[in-house]
Amino acid sequence: MEYKFEDYKRSEILRGHLNMGGVDPSGERIDVTSLYLERGGKPWVPVMGEYHFVRDKRENWHNELAKLKAGGINIISTYIFWIYHEEIEGKFDFTGDRDLRAFVIECNEFGLDVLLRIGPYAHGECRNGGFPDWLLEKPFELRDNNEGYMHYTKILYEKIYKQVKGLLYKDGGNIIGIQLENENPCNAPHLARLKEIAVEVGFEVPLYTVTGWNNERGAEIPVNDVLPVFGGYPEAPWEKHTDKLPPLCHFFFSGERNERVFDDELNVKRFTDGWVMPYKRYPFATCEMGCGVEINHNRRPIISAMDAYALSLIKLGDGNNLLGYYMYKGGTNKIGKLTTLNEYADGKWAKECLTLSYDFQAPISEYGEIRPQYGMLNKLHLFVQDFGDTLALMEYVGAEKKAERYDTTSLRYCMRTDGRSGYVFISHYQRLTELSDVENAVIDTGTVRFPKMDIKGDIAFFLPFNMRIGDDLLEYSTTQPICRHGDIYFFAEIEGIKPEYKFKDGISRGRYIERDGIKIVTLSPEQADHIRRIDGEIYIGIGCNLYKPEESIEAVEDGSYSYLKWNGNDFDRYDIDIPFENAELCIEAAEQPFKPKYPRELEIGGKRDLMWKKLRVSSDKGFIEITDKCDTAQIYADGEMIADEFYYGVPWRIPARLLYGKECYLVMSEMKDDLYREF
Repeated sequence: MEYKFEDYKRSEILRGHLNMGGVDPSGERIDVTSLYLERGGKPWVPVMGEYHFVRDKRENWHNELAKLKAGGINIISTYIFWIYHEEIEGKFDFTGDRDLRAFVIECNEFGLDVLLRIGPYAHGECRNGGFPDWLLEKPFELRDNNEGYMHYTKILYEKIYKQVKGLLYKDGGNIIGIQLENENPCNAPHLARLKEIAVEVGFEVPLYTVTGWNNERGAEIPVNDVLPVFGGYPEAPWEKHTDKLPPLCHFFFSGERNERVFDDELNVKRFTDGWVMPYKRYPFATCEMGCGVEINHNRRPIISAMDAYALSLIKLGDGNNLLGYYMYKGGTNKIGKLTTLNEYADGKWAKECLTLSYDFQAPISEYGEIRPQYGMLNKLHLFVQDFGDTLALMEYVGAEKKAERYDTTSLRYCMRTDGRSGYVFISHYQRLTELSDVENAVIDTGTVRFPKMDIKGDIAFFLPFNMRIGDDLLEYSTTQPICRHGDIYFFAEIEGIKPEYKFKDGISRGRYIERDGIKIVTLSPEQADHIRRIDGEIYIGIGCNLYKPEESIEAVEDGSYSYLKWNGNDFDRYDIDIPFENAELCIEAAEQPFKPKYPRELEIGGKRDLMWKKLRVSSDKGFIEITDKCDTAQIYADGEMIADEFYYGVPWRIPARLLYGKECYLVMSEMKDDLYREF
């Protein structure tokens, strides 16, 4: 069957129409056009990953940032949770794990830019959305322009700015932007006032962002003063019910920016004044593409690598020119001086979240392990790093016939094009739904016809047409471009599709193709998921995830590892022998040794039977696994809770070092049929 596209209409690119942009001491500029961001005078498609420094140990920042860097992230976004820094009124704390300045400097050492989400309101599954308890007791409305709230907001902004003074982009630093507030969809005057205060205290940065979602009309924002950023999640853990969700719209190509699943929660106002966000004034940018989701008591989805990858690839096809993920690195909530700092149900819309764990099923786990979506997403990140300057100019063009919400038979596809060249995006994936095979599909872009392809199984990919390769023109390829290294171009084979490269003089096939001084290397799907660019060199981990925390290439995984390094003509293999023996876990039944310190999460929904076990580990090496089926589990070491989990059907992995040499107990509560589960 032949698949065609809607007509392409080139958009007018607006410049200088927004009150944004900035220059660093070297003269480099960051600007915002209506279609893309621009850096150093060139179109720029950055990749942003959320990492909450306060939800990690300061001694871990270096290693975890090295992993983010190796995964293709180039902007770190992070919330500044007010309650973490001023839990007690007037007593600010920016020390230790809360040292914002030290974190920004650490990011800079890896060449990572920073976008600070300065609130005042954050959410992020934090207690009170990040507001300190004392603020809630004040006699004025919060998230409002009244004098009282603005007074405390300005103090907060001043304290944050004091921590990062001299580290802004204009100073030669790496803070390129701030996000104002969060999820405030219908109060443009308040967002405008927050920007005024931020600028007054010193936050002069190229980018000022706000979350843009609400209903189909978009959040009501100060039109010329901010960049709206969007999101989308594979599941909706904020839903109150325990039913399976219908097919979510972001697994379909649509060109839309708003994530409709946000509507149920945030659509608190149906605009009656004719407001519609002027989308064409802004590039499509994201801050919360869900490469994982939280586990709360009510909903316990299992997020797969394809959930994360297909979602991100679809958004890229839809025109996304800033890839922003939430969460990219999971974390652990702290216990405050006065209270726990996790979100919990309080009679409003808040969820019952864990006291400690904020793992989020992220690409980098709470404890620093790597999940499969990390490598899959990196293929997209490498691509936009090397080809983003041309991709940014290409616009979304929809399928001639789009798949409907419950359609499991039609091909899901779109393209991005400048009218002659571009990329065809195809997704044959719907979370928790089996799609019918699509056989003998012929894609016709209007300038290029691809050969017949059978599209089967859970796959998502994009293919180039009329792509410049050196001085040559690649009319099409049935492989996915990843990156380039000088005159070497790396592509990934697509499962079930024969790799071929069509040039004007014919079709080329093979793992290595050489043409007029350039070389094309076709990687297997496994190799493509493990390719990394580190310090400008190309590596492929052999079943492991490579990064560079210090002076040498290492694997994130413990023990011996092997990898390939590109030498200019082929790959050299390196085998690193590191003796390693994972800790052994001994579990035995136990009587209750003490009252749980945090019983709330063990009794959500009513009283539950508890089962206790004593734990011992043989060393501090590696990870242990808890596989018992339960509702909620907590681990105590020497009487202090060190880890917790809502069971969601996968082994619970905890570093042995947290338990070694301590008297440890595991307590588990009885599971009942009062939640959404996928196990």
